[in-house]
Amino acid sequence: MAKGITTRAEDYSRWYLDVIQAADLAEHSSVKGCMVIKPNGYALWENIQGQLDKMFKETGHVNAYFPMLIPESFLKKEAEHVEGFAPECAVVTQGGGKRLEEALVIRPTSETIIWSTYKKWIQSYRDLPILINQWANVVRWEMRTRLFLRTTEFLWQEGHTAHASNEEAQRETMQMIDVYRRFAEEYLAAPVYVGYKTEREKFAGAVRTYCIEAMMQDRKALQAGTSHHLGQNFAKAFDVTFQDENGKLDYVWATSWGVSTRLIGALIMVHSDDNGLVIPPRLAPIEVVVIPIWKNDAEIEGMRRRIAELTEAWKGRLRFKVDDRDQFRPGYKFNEWEKRGVPIRIEIGPRELENNQVVLVRRDTGEKMLLPQDGLLDKIKELLEQIQSDLFNKAKSFRDANTMPEDDYEQFKKKIEEPGGFFRVHWCGSAECENQFQETSKATIRLIPIDGEKEQGRCLVCGKPSEQRVLVAKSY
Repeated sequence: MAKGITTRAEDYSRWYLDVIQAADLAEHSSVKGCMVIKPNGYALWENIQGQLDKMFKETGHVNAYFPMLIPESFLKKEAEHVEGFAPECAVVTQGGGKRLEEALVIRPTSETIIWSTYKKWIQSYRDLPILINQWANVVRWEMRTRLFLRTTEFLWQEGHTAHASNEEAQRETMQMIDVYRRFAEEYLAAPVYVGYKTEREKFAGAVRTYCIEAMMQDRKALQAGTSHHLGQNFAKAFDVTFQDENGKLDYVWATSWGVSTRLIGALIMVHSDDNGLVIPPRLAPIEVVVIPIWKNDAEIEGMRRRIAELTEAWKGRLRFKVDDRDQFRPGYKFNEWEKRGVPIRIEIGPRELENNQVVLVRRDTGEKMLLPQDGLLDKIKELLEQIQSDLFNKAKSFRDANTMPEDDYEQFKKKIEEPGGFFRVHWCGSAECENQFQETSKATIRLIPIDGEKEQGRCLVCGKPSEQRVLVAKSY
């Protein structure tokens, strides 16, 4: 256990905050409920952003930017939307020293301002589809905040697309939830379940909300991405119509989808340990840190020359850093980079220099190995892929071991408390039974699996017939 980090077993919530502090990722702002994302944390977000942006563009999307101030009347045009977001809205009533004629809402999400714009852009089927993504910040007035997971202001991306048919919008919705699934599993190394939300849990204004859910090490769920089929609701609210190929007017079909900086919270809670942060290599700002070790000043220059020669071939092929600071001892550096989660540490001392070797240490397992300097780049690249795979498999094994069917309500209420986990249970589909899940266990229906097999059973709460199990868990 690293000094200054509470163990997960002792206090999981405290451990989470200690890891953020030890890795120097973020801190609380002087503005209540907001956070300062520090360079280490923002470098993680840049890597998340960069990979997702590439995946969005590969699926035909382009980036744009819309105002963060939204006329209050816009939100009121879609009744379900305004009802869902009204408690979280921050409202500007004065500007330039004068009271505004109409209050402006700081965006909690951008459907309304974007659809008021799309009305000007869309007249014909030839103008469709519109496939736009926006990288932005949003404000939601949260009562209980936690760094990265839930803050008043946070960073995210929000996709907003317009289509000529229900079928095309549905394909878009499913395509984007699969993009999120692939990102979570292939880059975040976090296995996820995919499904859709209940009517109670869906996005305000959506016809259907699809989501991915990941299991944290405390066996709670974290919603890691959502994709919404909005039907024609926003098009009707803003009177966005188009003329189809037959000259008939119809309302446009819409989707929206998004992930946020809470993905950094997911990364921390899926992979990190009592020694600090653990980062999947594909998202690591620094994949390899090289630490030279010398006994006296006479050895310094020779050590630096050899490391420069060794790492010359790494440029453009590895994200690496040479930590040759002379004001800190090697042990301090080892501890610092361990807490920051760098996947591989390379140590080179006089003995390794003489024998043309290095000591390589894996952050995820702590395993040390003595390797020849010749062919080291290929070995490092191979090992980074192995670490990425091992992190995913470890997380998947943990999730699968803690996901279980349950058909006894009393047993469910005991197990959701201790040891916790994801429970596959039968549900009749009623709002009353869904509410009872939460009231009696503080758990919610996280999703209805899209690939769930039909299975006859009885609702866990009321005993009425059910045809499919749903996923229930406590969540962040």
